This record gives sequence, structure tokens and C-alpha cells, in this order.
Amino acid sequence: MATPKKVAEMLQILVPLRQSVFVWGPPGVGKSDVVAQVARGLGVRMIDIRANLLDPVDIRGLPHINGNGQAHWATPSFFPTEGKGILFLDELNTAPPLSQNAFLQLTIPPFQLGEYQLPEGWSVVAAGNRETDRVHASRMSSALANRFMHINFDVDLDEWVEWAFQNDVVPELIAFIRARPKLLHSFDPAKNEKRFPTPRSWNFTSDTLKTGAIKSLQGTFDNRNIEFDLISGRVGDGPALELLSFLKTFRSLPDINYILQNPSKADVPKSPDAMYATCTALASRAAKKTIDAIIEYSDRLKREFSVLLVMDSVRKDKNITYTDAFTRWASKNAEVLI
Repeated sequence: MATPKKVAEMLQILVPLRQSVFVWGPPGVGKSDVVAQVARGLGVRMIDIRANLLDPVDIRGLPHINGNGQAHWATPSFFPTEGKGILFLDELNTAPPLSQNAFLQLTIPPFQLGEYQLPEGWSVVAAGNRETDRVHASRMSSALANRFMHINFDVDLDEWVEWAFQNDVVPELIAFIRARPKLLHSFDPAKNEKRFPTPRSWNFTSDTLKTGAIKSLQGTFDNRNIEFDLISGRVGDGPALELLSFLKTFRSLPDINYILQNPSKADVPKSPDAMYATCTALASRAAKKTIDAIIEYSDRLKREFSVLLVMDSVRKDKNITYTDAFTRWASKNAEVLI
């Protein structure tokens, strides 16, 4: 199994080599996001094709008669004709077998599909859910499967936290996942659930929390019911109840500004949930101008939370590693950085 960073590193090597890759993983873990990230990092385009929406004729194109009375194939307009990029075939293994087979020629040299030639600077990356995920996947033929380099995608808590800080996920949700790591991705195909926690569904939940729509309901009679419904509609009833309980703790935290202004005097929470919430709220404010106060406050915490606070601060802003405060902290905690 490979974490998102490892998948990205492998794709950065394989894509320029024009080796076709298939990324496998459960629903909602961010497979397509990683491929898009790699395309941006390489400075190339990405064309996203939902393979399960195409019939074989959509892929090969329609025949037509040219001026010489010969039949030719009209290439689909979504195939690239110039430049460099990644042709991303998403949900390939949920496409009907005939549609899957239509891509056979396109996945190995000379990268042709009938009369169509994939431009020199383009590579093929595909993705799909595993057959064990019960997503109505069609068994991929051995001929097609053997044409890909296969990578199994898995979520990673620390990588998700770093991504969440960089992508404006609300601090209270990051803190909750830190405290309940098993809920980052909890998917059981046997239960056939429509709502379950995934990195994708938590990101949607974050968007709901930060709109202010829920806060505008504070004080109304049915606020808690509406808040529960908005969250459970994405992640399920159990995780929604746990998050609501955690939010109650988060919303009763000491003023983060006060902690940053008085790191040696501000109260230190006693419950684990409050500690996770405080550490994440402080880490979300990490910057060169606040790191002195964050380090000073971290020195008053239990070791595990001190390390969590500082390392999550680095995930929020890597520039703090160039400060004197971080250097002093790192020298005292060198064993955790090895």
C-alpha cells in the first residue's frame, strides 16, 4: 500500500517515462486529486475522462467516408492532439468490458487507437475502486491489466493533516480527526452504506462548517438537529454524533489569541479532546510571528501533545523550521525527528 505522497512520487517518475499506471483504492480517498496534483507539479495538462460513461463507439469514434470514398474514424474531441499531459481514465474498471477493451491499444506503445495517435508528450493514468469495495466493478481482462503498472492507494493521517492545513479545512475538523484517527476513512463494503467517513466527505463537511450557515442557527430551537443532519448526511450518524460532541469541546476552548499573547500563563486543558482541539487551533495559526509563543506553550504540555503541536505547526507552515525557536525545540527533541 502506498500513501498519497508515495503515489505522487511514483507517478512523477512513471508519467515522464510514459508507463501506463493504474491507481487502486477505496471510494473517497483522493485518487483523482493526487493525479491532478502530479499534473500541476509536472507543469502539464490533465484530461479527465470518466471511462464508465463511455460506450466503445464513443472511444473509437464514428466512421465517415472521405473524398476518396474510403472509411475513416472521426477521433473524439476529448482526446489530446498536441502538447504534454496526463490522459486520466477514471473509473476504468467500472466501465463495461467492451469499453475497457477499447482502450487496449492506447495504454502501451505506440499508444494508438485505430487511426488516432496519442501525442508524444502524453501518458495514460487510470484509477478505480477495488472489486472488494462492491462498486459494480467489471473484472478487468488480463490483457488490459498487464499493460499497467499497478499502485494500491491508502490514506495516511499525517499526510491528510498536512493537506488539510494547506487546503483551508476548518481547524475543529482537523482536531477531531486527530483525536479519532480511525474515522478519517471508515468504509465497510459489507454494510452497503450510502454515508460513511472518507477524506472527501470530511472535506465537504468542512465546507459546510465554514460557511457560517450553521453558526447563524445558533440559539434556534432545532439548531442541533439541523447541524446533525447536515453532518450525518455526509459521514453517517455515528461519526456525526462524535463530531458534534467534539465541537462542543472545541467551541468552549480558551481564546487562542490569549494563548498566543500569554503562552506562559494561559490555562492548559486537562481532557485529551480539549488538548487535541487546542493544539490544532494553535497549529492552524502557525507562522514565523507566532512560533515563539507556540513553542513556549508547547513546553508546558505533555510530551506527546508538545510534539503534536509543533509538528502540526510545521505541516501548516514549513517556514517556521528556519526560526530560532524551532531550532531550540528541535535540539531538545532530536529523537522524535529521526
